[in-house]
Amino acid sequence: MRPVVKNGIGIFSPQGFLDGNSCNSFLSMDDLAATSALKVDMILVSLKRVVFFNKNGLDAFIKLFVKVRQSNQATVGFCDYDTKKYNAIKIFYKDDIHFSLFKTIDIAYLFSSSFKNQNKNVLLYSDDKSQRTAMAIELHDNGHNPVIAQTEEDFKEKASKKEAYDYVIDSTFLGQMGQSIATRVAGNAIIYSITSFLDAEIGNKFNIQYHNNSLNVGFRLFIFDAYKVISMNIHALNFFSKLASSAAEYNATICFVGMTFEKTPEVFKENLEDSGIMFFEQMDDILQNKDLLKELGASSAANVKSKRMLNKQTVTELPRFIDATVATIEMMTNSEAVKQSAQVQKIAITDKTDRIASSIGYYGDIDGMVILVFPKEIAKKACELLIGEETDDMEMILDTLAELVNIVGGKIKTLLSDERISVDITLPRTYHDVDSLLEVIENRKGVQVDLSFNNDKFLFFLTR
Repeated sequence: MRPVVKNGIGIFSPQGFLDGNSCNSFLSMDDLAATSALKVDMILVSLKRVVFFNKNGLDAFIKLFVKVRQSNQATVGFCDYDTKKYNAIKIFYKDDIHFSLFKTIDIAYLFSSSFKNQNKNVLLYSDDKSQRTAMAIELHDNGHNPVIAQTEEDFKEKASKKEAYDYVIDSTFLGQMGQSIATRVAGNAIIYSITSFLDAEIGNKFNIQYHNNSLNVGFRLFIFDAYKVISMNIHALNFFSKLASSAAEYNATICFVGMTFEKTPEVFKENLEDSGIMFFEQMDDILQNKDLLKELGASSAANVKSKRMLNKQTVTELPRFIDATVATIEMMTNSEAVKQSAQVQKIAITDKTDRIASSIGYYGDIDGMVILVFPKEIAKKACELLIGEETDDMEMILDTLAELVNIVGGKIKTLLSDERISVDITLPRTYHDVDSLLEVIENRKGVQVDLSFNNDKFLFFLTR
């Protein structure tokens, strides 16, 4: 089976049952070579005529996708499915979806270069905020007018006005966003969700590498959402005590919210408090108290305990980091980036006025941190695009900046993957002002690249 090319997209159209045996019978090496050689924007598998599929059947196409990505960097994924099929794919691959999902082939066309500048009005919704942002940026870059529904109720209300939109997008996923970590961020606090009975397994389930890289990026407040925790034993107690001791080296704070001690010895709470862990009844007791947030470290940061030098491999990959950043900012500003200077040094910000910043970490085959310093006006433009209106709400602007930087991180992950360099990314950390950023990265050397977008000065800094 070979794909049929239509409007710049290569489309496989299997039918019937899609399992490992059937896929192996119609996907040959010749098909792989022919598909990899296609000069198209996308390679998609239409599920319209597929009656049944299992993970083995999809895996055969996933392997094909990897080969295609390595050959020509085309977007790869599935299309033409119903809600049941979409949910099945999300369950099969959970947080490891590196391919795209388009509800219909017509929706896929909106994201292809062959359908640019059609000026279509597009309503979109995803329960993943990062996905909403990514889709809006891609559609805007392709010359369309995206309108983002912020909630499912908002989406249903807007979608009922069919005459207002040329296309309505839901149950769609852009795979280049990279990993989706079971963690969320609020008010520059990392929030982990824990449930059930906590024992020695918490040490295996908790992603300590991700946590340490979040510390390195500048996060200083970590909250464990423990509303659904039944109890814990001595092994979990020891784990959290060690985690708190490690956090103290960064002047970071660990909090538990909603934890009850009906089935857990009260002495455990005393031991955890002695190690520096704080307990709160409600999440809002922290997140809605701006003074407390600042005091606990969510809005400020202390120096990290170690300084690491850039290595040769990181510097070698620098152009990919720059490409990912420039491509995203150019989308948001409709302007071309002008590179003004690049040198290895400590970060140097000559003008701190009306500047806000964000950092995002990456780790795996290589590790480090990307720091972006924005003029406030660029962040406001991004916010206007993504929420559909102007705003001077700084919290909303910073949230938008975080989503923008998250997209940069996803593009970095994808570009490195094309070079067979595997990394994961942290959530972005934002800073109201430059001084708060400088507290985190003081005395670190890195590669600083000064850029300009429509005469707005923009700073890129790559460090470890």
